[in-house]
Amino acid sequence: MPELIKKLLFWGFIAFLIYFMAFRPEGAAEMFKAIGAGLVAVFQGFGDFLTGLTA
Repeated sequence: MPELIKKLLFWGFIAFLIYFMAFRPEGAAEMFKAIGAGLVAVFQGFGDFLTGLTA
C-alpha cells in the first residue's frame, strides 16, 4: 500500500476517534469497555490453556 494512503487512513482513523469521543462519550466508553472485556477474555483463555498444559 502506498505510504500516502497509509498516512491518510491512519490520520482519518485518529480524527474519527477524536470525533467519536467528543460527540458520543457514552458510546466511546462502552466501546472501550467491550474491547477491554474482550482482551481480558483472550488472556484468561490463554492462561487456562497454559494451566491445562501443566496440570
